[in-house]
Amino acid sequence: MSSETNQVAVEPTSQVSAETPTNDTTLTAETVATDWKASLSEEIRSDKSLENIKDIEGLAKSYVHAQKLVGADKIPVPNKFATEKDWDAVYERLGRPDDPSGYKYDLPEDQNLDSEALKSFSDQAHKLGLLPGQANGVVKFYNDAMSKIQQDQESIAVAARENSTKELKQEWGQAYPQKISQASNLAKSVGASALFDTNLADGTKLGDHPVMIKAFAELASKMGEDSITQSSGPIYQTPAQIEKEIGQLTQVGSAYWDKHHPNHRAAVEEVLALREKKNQV
Repeated sequence: MSSETNQVAVEPTSQVSAETPTNDTTLTAETVATDWKASLSEEIRSDKSLENIKDIEGLAKSYVHAQKLVGADKIPVPNKFATEKDWDAVYERLGRPDDPSGYKYDLPEDQNLDSEALKSFSDQAHKLGLLPGQANGVVKFYNDAMSKIQQDQESIAVAARENSTKELKQEWGQAYPQKISQASNLAKSVGASALFDTNLADGTKLGDHPVMIKAFAELASKMGEDSITQSSGPIYQTPAQIEKEIGQLTQVGSAYWDKHHPNHRAAVEEVLALREKKNQV
C-alpha cells in the first residue's frame, strides 16, 4: 500500500507594519468646525445669514428655531424710513387702544389726579404707542412718587413747626402765647396770612420760621395791641425783656446802688422780684 503525502501549499505571509497608515482625508472636529461650509455652493456659502453660524450644531439650532416660528404671528419691525402710519399699524397689532379714551388707570380711591392732566397724558401715550399696562404703570409711578414727596414735605413741615415752637418758648417763656397771638393777629390784619402759608424749597412754610414769627411779634408790639386787636389777660414778659428791665434798674448811679436814696429799697425789691420772675419763666 502506497501512501501519499498531502502537502498543503503555504503561501508566504506578508508582514504587516505595526504602524497604522495615516489617511490624509481623515477630518478632525476642528476641521469640520472650520470647513463645514466647504461643500456648499458659493452662492449659499457667501450668504450673510450664515456669517454667525460657526458649525453644524449652530446651523441645526438655527433651523430648529426657524421651524418653531413657522405659523407664528409675526410683526415686522419698520425700518428708519417708516411713516407714522407704518408705526400705527405695529402699535395696533401690539394692543394699543383704538383711541386715547381706551386707557384706564388704576389709582387709589383717595387719590385723584387732575383730569385734564390725565387726558393730556393719554393723548401723548397713544401717540407714542404705549400699551394700556405701560401707560397705567407710568401713571402709577408718577402718582406714588408725588405722594412720597408730599409725605416727606409734610414731615419736614411738622418738624420745622416743632423746632420753631421749642425755640420760641425757650426765648419767650410765659410770653409765648401772647407773642404768637400778636404775630398772628398782625398777619391777619395786614392780609399776610397767605404769606405765612408760602411753601419754601425745603418743604417748610415761611410762617414756621422763628425769624418770621419774631419779626411780626416785634412789629405788633411796637404798633400796640389796641391797634391790631383787643386782647385780655395778663401781659407776660420774655426773659430778655426782664433782663433788660433789670439792667435799667441796676445801672451805675441808680437808686439800686445808693443806700441813701429814698427809692433804694423799692429798687432792690423790684430787681429781686424780676429775678424771681425770670427764674419762673
